[in-house]
Amino acid sequence: MRSRLFVFFSLLFSICEAQEIKVLEKDTKQPLSNVAIFNKNKSEFAVTDSLGVADLSKFTAYEVLTFSSVSHLDLFLTKKEILQNNGVVLIPLDENELDQVVISVARFKLQRDEIPQKIVSISPSEVQLAAPQTSADLLESTGQVYVQKSQLGGGSPMIRGFATNRLLITVDGVRMNTAIFRSGNLQNVISIDPLFIDKAEIILGPGSVVYGSDAIGGVMNFYTLEPNFSIDENTSFSGNIYSRFATVNNENTVHTHLNIGREKWAFMSAVTYSDFGDLKMGSHGPDDYLRPDYATRENGEDVMVENEDSEVQKPTGYNQLNLLQKINYKPSGDWNFDLGLIYSETSDIPRYDRLYRKRDGVFRSAEWYYGPQKWLLGDINIGHSGNSALYDKAKFTAAYQFFAESRHDRAFGDPILFSTEEKVNAWSATLDYEKDFSDSKLFYGFEYVINTINSEGNFRNIETEETGATASRYPDGSSWQSMAIYVGHQWRLQNDLSLQSGLRYNQVLVNASFEDQFYDFPFENADINTGALTGSLGINWKQSDFLRLRAAASTAFRAPNIDDIGKIFDSEPGSVVVPNPDLKPEYAYNGEIGADLNFNEKIKLTLSGYYTYLDNAMVRRDFSLDGKTFIDYQGEPSRIQAIQNVSHAYVYGIEAGLEANVTENLQLNSQFSYTYGREEEGGEYVPLRHAAPLFGNAHLIWQKRKFKFDIFTEYNGQFDFEDLAPGEQDKPYLYALDENGNPYSPSWYTLNLTGQYRMNSNWLATVSVENITDQRYRTYSSGIAAAGRNLIIALSYSF
Repeated sequence: MRSRLFVFFSLLFSICEAQEIKVLEKDTKQPLSNVAIFNKNKSEFAVTDSLGVADLSKFTAYEVLTFSSVSHLDLFLTKKEILQNNGVVLIPLDENELDQVVISVARFKLQRDEIPQKIVSISPSEVQLAAPQTSADLLESTGQVYVQKSQLGGGSPMIRGFATNRLLITVDGVRMNTAIFRSGNLQNVISIDPLFIDKAEIILGPGSVVYGSDAIGGVMNFYTLEPNFSIDENTSFSGNIYSRFATVNNENTVHTHLNIGREKWAFMSAVTYSDFGDLKMGSHGPDDYLRPDYATRENGEDVMVENEDSEVQKPTGYNQLNLLQKINYKPSGDWNFDLGLIYSETSDIPRYDRLYRKRDGVFRSAEWYYGPQKWLLGDINIGHSGNSALYDKAKFTAAYQFFAESRHDRAFGDPILFSTEEKVNAWSATLDYEKDFSDSKLFYGFEYVINTINSEGNFRNIETEETGATASRYPDGSSWQSMAIYVGHQWRLQNDLSLQSGLRYNQVLVNASFEDQFYDFPFENADINTGALTGSLGINWKQSDFLRLRAAASTAFRAPNIDDIGKIFDSEPGSVVVPNPDLKPEYAYNGEIGADLNFNEKIKLTLSGYYTYLDNAMVRRDFSLDGKTFIDYQGEPSRIQAIQNVSHAYVYGIEAGLEANVTENLQLNSQFSYTYGREEEGGEYVPLRHAAPLFGNAHLIWQKRKFKFDIFTEYNGQFDFEDLAPGEQDKPYLYALDENGNPYSPSWYTLNLTGQYRMNSNWLATVSVENITDQRYRTYSSGIAAAGRNLIIALSYSF
């Protein structure tokens, strides 16, 4: 009898014990307090405590319970489902709330409504819906970043009239820009796998106070997948398997990531492989973009052959492998240790815009391709939370990066293949602090960066296999160093009024030595030691629930790098850029104002206006060496040019955003950007090369339960011949031709449809039809036509 009573009370105790559940944040696995739990008619009610624990004994097993939290999505479960899941409830964060937190501006989390700058955030669900092939495509999908492409394996962002080395890229807080980031178009952003991205933030406008040199037009911050800890002492496993196929270039992408979590340790491993075929353009548009023939080699000779389908851009295909490994160790609530490793490598990438240029009806180049683009990032992050006199939060980041790139070109009918190869080793260390006061926050930090460059040039006779050395692209063994200290302050003057300010001092040292083996330069060394002081001041005023106003003024700079002072390359047919060791930094002055209007949470309108003046601008202009204006470069007489501080420029523009909740399930989102830029050239103001035409998008999104549909359009205004920068006017092969035979960039639009179906908590299917009307177009300044009609099918399995 006693044994039966013991068993009975043990079972009763177990049942009562099982009524206690734990509510956690889905991604971080942190306990959630003050989560309201109630049944359908709200006759019973419970709330989680500080540990995320709540008692469900008052609820029946099969009634549907609502879990409601201010910053998280509502969740609906029966008590039986919860108990079958070991009494654990995982609630996802509301991405609208996630969008209110910004990391980029001060390297620590800040509330968006306290920041005077315009910030664009990209959430994981937006990455899933866009299903981009590269991170360049992901940036373009925001409707607030313009992207130029010279080849399929490329994507050079433009922000507020600036591009390339006047924009900064960071990955997990580590500066990606190196000493050889050039003023010409860059494709380094494609090394960042969009499927590795947990969140991205784009600062529109200067960011030099926190990030230093190059952050003139904006900063693109990418934060990759983070490991998740286990919620108890047991080991937890979670992950994702993803596959995508696209018809327009026969893309095949496979991706997987696996998370292993312990109570104090967490591991995240990820891999993505993509194979892209030749890209097909649309059927309706300028015939100037068609590819009627291409070069190939037959029986030891270069020949021109007819393209079976002139809409297929041959050759443009390539493949890419991306790897990621993260390890997180959290010994206590005060300390956090992170180790991150990212590796990316492409195959050879054809430089398409160099492969269709002709002279007297014959191709100029038989081959022109980038060798494998390699990037390795290893970083260690140590975070500490405390309550000392100097800081409440501290973060130390040390990183090493390795970059490898090369260029290979051979003239049509010529057996000599010229190659240059560059390798960059980049080390960096940053130390950031945050100190909270009753009505303000203080941020300050230190940074050191050093880059060393190895550069080689060679040639190979493809018929005889004879090899030899030629001039390298950059001075071999050169270095670039940056040392900086910064301080920022955020002060809440009133509940609805906040002020943000910052200062940074940066010292930059550049060293390069020039050999006279191939060219007789009138100098041997370039030693630059220069400093720059930058500052920012901004104010936010929430005048009412209807209106929020913001204004900001800031300065930014870009110090000369190795690409500026030491590069030797053919910028265009008949021109060659040579070193210039006398460069100084360029400096930008920026002002912007903005307003956010909220019409009873039904319609939200965002307006921004800005003006930026660039002084002492480094631009490419005609140059002379010892009185000579032409030299022989790879067998062709070429005009001498160099980067010089001989110009200034200004840019202004407006940006508008609209969010309208048409119904409970239907939402309209739209973005619009207009930029006007001019630079001084020869005493006159001419169009600024990287000031894009007006562009934008509009999305009509319907979502209900398991379904989500997005009908959207993307569009681009026209640039007539007189709107093109002089350098672009001299590249008619990139553009359509008007009735006078002059190059111009036509306007264009696309209509697109994306649908998502969540089959269950594990499976998500995405199907898209892009460019439904099959438009043939090129984005401004691009050398490759955009994709024609494209069917994309993606399938994701999460566990």
